[in-house]
Amino acid sequence: MFKRVAKLGLLVSSAFWLSISCQTKPARSAERIFASFLSFEQSVSVKSLETFAETGRITGDFIPYARYISPEQRPFLQNALQQKLAISPVALSQFLYSDIGELMVQRVARVIRPKSNHGGFYALRGALIVAAADPEGLTVLNFLKHYPIQGLKIDLSEGLAVFSQIRGLIRQTNTLIQVLENQSPASPIASSTGSALTQQGQYSWQKTTLTLSDQSATRQGLTGQSRQFPVDIYLPQTAAPKPIVVISHGLNSNRNSYAYLAEHLASHGFVVVMPEHIGSNTNQLQALMLGRVKDVTQPIEFLDRPLDVRFILDELERLATADPMFQGQLNLEQVGVIGQSFGGYTALAVAGATINFGQLQQDCGSRLKDTINISLILQCQALKLPQQRYKLADPRVKGVIAINPVDSSVLGETLSQIQTPVMLVSGSADKVSPSLLEQATPFTWLTTTDKYFVLMQGGTHFSTIAVDPSSESEAQPESQKLSGPSPDAAKSYLSVLSLAFMKQHIAEEMEYQSYLSPEFVATLRQGKLKLNLTQTLSTHEILNPR
Repeated sequence: MFKRVAKLGLLVSSAFWLSISCQTKPARSAERIFASFLSFEQSVSVKSLETFAETGRITGDFIPYARYISPEQRPFLQNALQQKLAISPVALSQFLYSDIGELMVQRVARVIRPKSNHGGFYALRGALIVAAADPEGLTVLNFLKHYPIQGLKIDLSEGLAVFSQIRGLIRQTNTLIQVLENQSPASPIASSTGSALTQQGQYSWQKTTLTLSDQSATRQGLTGQSRQFPVDIYLPQTAAPKPIVVISHGLNSNRNSYAYLAEHLASHGFVVVMPEHIGSNTNQLQALMLGRVKDVTQPIEFLDRPLDVRFILDELERLATADPMFQGQLNLEQVGVIGQSFGGYTALAVAGATINFGQLQQDCGSRLKDTINISLILQCQALKLPQQRYKLADPRVKGVIAINPVDSSVLGETLSQIQTPVMLVSGSADKVSPSLLEQATPFTWLTTTDKYFVLMQGGTHFSTIAVDPSSESEAQPESQKLSGPSPDAAKSYLSVLSLAFMKQHIAEEMEYQSYLSPEFVATLRQGKLKLNLTQTLSTHEILNPR
C-alpha cells in the first residue's frame, strides 16, 4: 500500500482517539465538541483543544477530561491534534471518491456522524477535502472546524467497539510474540560463515532495463487485453547458468522499492528481475490523484500481476536462446519469487494458491463494514472479477517469500495448495495487513513441508521498503516514521533471510538450511527491532493462551 493513504488513516484515527463529537455554528465552524455515550453527553470547547494543541496547557472545560489522559499520553494527543497531512484537496478528493476511499470513509462515518444521523458520509468526506484546501492544512482540529452540518457527534459506543477490536488484536499479537519468544533459543549459536550473508557477494552485476509486451493468448483469454511493462534485470557476471529471482513490488509502489535486495542477491549469483506492475504502481496512484483514473487499482490486477511473472519467465526462456547477453546465463529450472503486500499475494498466487471467491463472499459482506483490517478493503475488490477458477500458478516457481502479504480472504485456505517452500515475513506493528490476520493465521493453513514464519517485532508494513529519495512524500520525516524502528535493520534481516532461503531452496545449496533456524536468526537481532523465526505455529496457542 502507499504511505499517504496510511497517513490519512492515522490522522482520521486521531479523531477516533479523542472519542468526541462536535457542534458547529451557523458559519460552519466548530465551537464545542460533545462526548456521547448512550444517553450521556459531555462537552469541551474547540478553543480549549486549540490551546492544548498549541501550548500543551489544559484549560477551561478540558480540565475534567485531563484525569483520563496520562502524562505519557498527553504528548501523543497534542501531536495528533497538530498532525498535518500534506496533500492537495484535488488529490485527496480523487482518493476519497475511489471505491477504496469510500469504504474507508464509511467506516469512519459510523463513529463520526451528525446528530440527525443524516448525511454523515458526505459531510465527513466534504470536511476532509475542504480542510485540505485550507491554508492551515488538513489536521484533526481543522477538519472539525470545517464539518458542514449543525451538530456532529462521535458515537462513543461505536468508537469503543472499534477500540475493543484493536485492543483484542494487540493482545493476540502480543501472545504471538510471546509464543515465538518461548521458541527462541536461550543461547544463540554464532556462525562466522553466516556473517557472509550480510555482506555483498563476490560477483559484479550488470543492470539492464527491458520493456516487455505481452500479447499472448493466455493474457488475452483471462483479461481480454495485452500488457506492456518495464523490467529491470540484474545479471551477475559469471559464465554458468544462474538461478532466477523475480521481485514483485507492493500496491502503489515501484520496482525501485527493493533495488537494495536485488543488488544483494545479484552479488551472490542470482539473476534478479524487477517488474513494474503498471496497473498498481506509483504512476497509478499519481493518475488517481490527477483524476485520470477512478480507483487505486482495478480488480483485474489480481490476474495481471501473476500473469506478469509468468510472462517474464516465458520471455527469459526466449532470451536464453535468442539474445547473446542471456545465452548460457539463465537457469529456468531454479526460479524463486519474492513479493511485498500486493506483491506477496502475487508470489503466493504463482506458487499455487487460487482466488477464493467463497471466502471473499463471506468476508466482504456485512463483515467488511466492521473490519479493522485495511487490506481486506483491497482484497474484496477481487469479487468484481468473473467468478471462475483462475489458473495463475507457474510450475517453474520452486519457492516464494511473501512479505506483509494480503492473502487471508482473497486466497484464504487455498494456501494449502502450495507445494513449494514458503516464507512469510511479518511485522507486529503492521496496521495495513495485520500480522495475526494476514500472516500468522494464513501460515497455519500452509501444508508444504518447508515453511517459515518470520516476525519483526515492531516492524510495520513499510519497514523493508527502501525510501525513494526522488519522492517528496517519502522524504517527509513524518512519512518515514511509518517505517517503524530500525528500518535499516529490517532491510538487513530481509537481505540475509532472502539469500539463505534462495540458496537453500532455489539454488539447492543444502548447507544453508542452518541459517533458516531460530538459532541463527537470534544472532541477527540488532537494535530495537527483534527478529523471530519458526516453522511451527498454532492458532490455538495464540487465540487461547494459558
